[in-house]
Amino acid sequence: RFCLSLVLASFPTMATGEEIPPVLQDSWGDFWLFRFFVNAAGYASIVVPGFLLIQYFKRRNYLETGRGICFPVIKSCVFGSEVKSVHQEDGSLPPRVEPTESSTARQVFKLLFCAAGLQISYLTWGVLQERVMTRTYGATETDPGEKFKDSQFLVFMNRILAFTVAGLYCALTKQPRHGAPMYKYSFASLSNILSSWCQYEALKYISFPTQVLAKASKVIPVMMMGKLVSRKSYEYWEYLTAALISVGVSMFLLSSAPNRHVSTVTTFSGIVLLAGYIIFDSFTSNWQDALFTYKMSPVQMMFGVNVFSCLFTVGSLLEQGALLESLRFMARHSEFTAHAVLLSVCSACGQLFIFYTINQFGAAVFTIIMTLRQAFAILLSCLIYGHTVTVVGGLGVAVVFMALFLRVYARSRMKKRSKKLPPGETPVQKV
Repeated sequence: RFCLSLVLASFPTMATGEEIPPVLQDSWGDFWLFRFFVNAAGYASIVVPGFLLIQYFKRRNYLETGRGICFPVIKSCVFGSEVKSVHQEDGSLPPRVEPTESSTARQVFKLLFCAAGLQISYLTWGVLQERVMTRTYGATETDPGEKFKDSQFLVFMNRILAFTVAGLYCALTKQPRHGAPMYKYSFASLSNILSSWCQYEALKYISFPTQVLAKASKVIPVMMMGKLVSRKSYEYWEYLTAALISVGVSMFLLSSAPNRHVSTVTTFSGIVLLAGYIIFDSFTSNWQDALFTYKMSPVQMMFGVNVFSCLFTVGSLLEQGALLESLRFMARHSEFTAHAVLLSVCSACGQLFIFYTINQFGAAVFTIIMTLRQAFAILLSCLIYGHTVTVVGGLGVAVVFMALFLRVYARSRMKKRSKKLPPGETPVQKV
């Protein structure tokens, strides 16, 4: 305990002199860095044997020499069934279906349906996320209650439902013939569950509005990952809006509010976890973009990634004995059970609304809806959970959303211009 206190003392709060909450100093098991390495060890126990098996089948030239009932499964997992297709201009999404003989009223209704679905799904998801990670369950006049601490179990709940929804959708609708080696989904899956874990865990150290603004600023590392992973190039306005976003986020983070509650203190640990979330999430989007060079639909991508996410998370939870403990917590607190299930439903439905909205109206309309959702999420969190925002912080929020809308406007102009380019010229790729 003495050593842990020294370690925790080395993570000072930013711009405040407040102490770290005692709940963060209970034991090594409650220290986020320790939990991160334990979870990573659990994933490694699955990834390393899988990697060795893949290398073994490739060295044996199993695609030509393999036989038996396991051959189709191994072929699909290790080698895939067809070559890559030509990369689409929009990157990760199939061509948008243009309405032909649809009335204006019907299009307006579709747009309102998409906007309402996205707003309800993700606003509810945000409110529940903050409730589960920052509030206690089972509190009475004599008992303060207990907090749910295992963020990995929430990630598992989200992924198992998303896997089920995507699987049913693929089974009930016509999908392209799948050709990508299944193991390639594991890279996006691993970075995806790590980013989600960091996102949940960060709420123990920072306020929800801070987390929302950090998500808005992830265009910066996405651009950096795009240069490193996909060798993309960007326009000047993309660098300008990225700089404006970083300025706005800095204004918000460095602003101090009087009488700030301990749960809203932005600590060094929270900043590190947010950075981890942004880095892992940036890799996920760029790796998925590379995977879409195979012929597949977004729902097939959702299914493939969540297959490995369920495998990794349930394996790690079982190795730690945390799965049974989380189920016991659900049995003790029915309210938490309802929140966790609804959280997963909102996450899965939100992903389907994303695919439908982009398919019907394009990425620009979807980005505007989700940008508005981020602003509403900050407002809703402040109203429900009592977060305070200073004048400087409010100006920072305004700068961030102004930059986001400027980004959408500039991108739509560039797309219109690219359609008028001569056949031999290609537009600059954008994120």
